[in-house]
Amino acid sequence: MATPDQPLDAREQRFVDEYVVDLNPERAAIEAGYSKSTARTVAYTWSSNDKRKPHVYNAIRARLEKRAEVTKVTADMVLARYWQIATADPNELIQYRRTCCRHCYGEGHAYQWIDDAEYERAIHNATINDTEIPEDDGGYGYNPTLSPHALCPKCFGEGHGQVHANDTRKLSPEALALYAGVKQTKEGFEIKTHDQLNALEKVARLLGMFKESLNLDVDDKSALGQLLRSAAGHTIQPVQDDD
Repeated sequence: MATPDQPLDAREQRFVDEYVVDLNPERAAIEAGYSKSTARTVAYTWSSNDKRKPHVYNAIRARLEKRAEVTKVTADMVLARYWQIATADPNELIQYRRTCCRHCYGEGHAYQWIDDAEYERAIHNATINDTEIPEDDGGYGYNPTLSPHALCPKCFGEGHGQVHANDTRKLSPEALALYAGVKQTKEGFEIKTHDQLNALEKVARLLGMFKESLNLDVDDKSALGQLLRSAAGHTIQPVQDDD
């Protein structure tokens, strides 16, 4: 039985060194030389509680606490950051809008121009291209940011759909936490965000809401499925990990 003050052996020390790199117990166990079975089914307990290998758990805690002391980052700060990401409104970054068409607010629902300059350019282009001269019966003052008119006979209140990205210099703290940058593409640009569901899961884990368990998806007709059914009501002793 391992004790809290027991010194680490070479594999355990390697596990601790690898775990604090990315907090991935399965990868750390494999790098330390443990079997894939142990890495997949047992290693997470060494870092998540002090029952299985208390000396390993304590060594990991000590390394993480030292790191936090150096960086001045506390668990509360990490939790708050994850919570900001999880609860941010994506609409603060990018929106899909339904806006009015040119006929929504024109006089008599005729085509509406923004101003005289736009109308004059349309006349000029029509003259050059020898096409029909447009009319200005709908008047001026078109505002493409207005909502569709419910009784518009042209768009039937549907307006036009468009994607709109907000100014990232003016985001709330929550939206800034969610924002992961912008990527220029051939078609335009892509707003990148952090994974909100992953952040929410991190919050739940930091608050201890999840209990780690091993779930097996077993075919009832398989040998293992038959064994489990025959063992119903009996205790199956776990296989010891290769420590």
